[in-house]
Amino acid sequence: MSRRLLTDIRIASMGRDGGSYGLIENGAIAIDGESIAHAGPAADLPGDWAGVAAESCGGRLATPALIDCHTHIVFGGNRAREFEMRLEGATYEEVARAGGGIVSTVTATREADEDALVGMALPRLDALIAEGAATVEVKSGYGLDLETELRMLRAALRLGRMRDVTIVTSFLGAHAVPAEYKGRADEYIDKVCIPALEAAAAEGLVDAVDGFCEGIAFDTAQIALVFDRAKALGLPVKLHAEQLSNLGGAKLAASRGALSADHIEYLDQDGVDAMAAAGTVAVLLPGAFYTLRETQHPPVQALRDAGVPIAIATDCNPGSSPLTSLLLTMNMACTLFRLTPEEALAGLTREAARALGFADRGTLAAGQRADIAIWDVEEPAELAYRIGFNPLHRRIVGGQG
Repeated sequence: MSRRLLTDIRIASMGRDGGSYGLIENGAIAIDGESIAHAGPAADLPGDWAGVAAESCGGRLATPALIDCHTHIVFGGNRAREFEMRLEGATYEEVARAGGGIVSTVTATREADEDALVGMALPRLDALIAEGAATVEVKSGYGLDLETELRMLRAALRLGRMRDVTIVTSFLGAHAVPAEYKGRADEYIDKVCIPALEAAAAEGLVDAVDGFCEGIAFDTAQIALVFDRAKALGLPVKLHAEQLSNLGGAKLAASRGALSADHIEYLDQDGVDAMAAAGTVAVLLPGAFYTLRETQHPPVQALRDAGVPIAIATDCNPGSSPLTSLLLTMNMACTLFRLTPEEALAGLTREAARALGFADRGTLAAGQRADIAIWDVEEPAELAYRIGFNPLHRRIVGGQG
């Protein structure tokens, strides 16, 4: 295995201990193969690294490579017209009930073959990679039939073979009720969603199972059926919950040991407490909040007080969050939700890793995967502070780069 040594570097380790950002001055990062052997003061570098040629980083800042733990980057078409409709006064729910929203993307996605889906998704993925991403979650959910759901997941996995990035897939068959099952949500869950989940699992296409618990989608009883099948298949769960109203989705997710509950603008204290007890990560999605011009803020202080880990993500999708910038996501999380810059960076590294069930990335420490972003900044807060500026100098993935 190859060994390399990065020196003359400031390290924002993002560990829970060690002060703000886990910042280490005059640092060194020793990489052995795909893993970090040392990330700490250069003075503490183990002696057996003395003969390894050092690569000077010119005093730049190293952070864990970024992790986007909630995206929908595989889809067909676009919904620019709906953007106009919302600006003209239509609400997200009104657009959906008029035949737009998720269902309109379903039509375009069903018409696209796998190659087309990959071709459309690659520029979105490349935008994330260009801002330091090394791990990206990708959901299905725009097929809403067995064939297209599997095609979306296959396309997502192809992205990971075409780019130097870890792709994590989530089955989101319980995203919306397709037009052909309008008014028959229970039947859709039974005849389409669960069989598609079983087929995806049998083909090895899915890492986790997601759903959308909302008045325009599915209730907790319907989501529970999907989660029960996920458990039987040995798959972890997560949930879009409390985005537009409080249906108790986060409590349901927590009761099933969910990795995360996402959006959660309408989360109440009972939901916060349930997530805290279960170790379920709160994933905040400021891009959707911004695009939909929402006014109900997620209960950030209650999450802090309860010790619920807070991750953030782009939620890149064609309707409510056409966002492909992780750096802007950090800025939005600070400006709109009042996260600190340190919380925002943790939300795209340490806590995003937790939201995906990873223990081997998200911090810079011995034993962690060597996914590293090196930035031309003086202070870590600059990553959240700037708008429309990308200071990424270099991205190292699995020790390479």
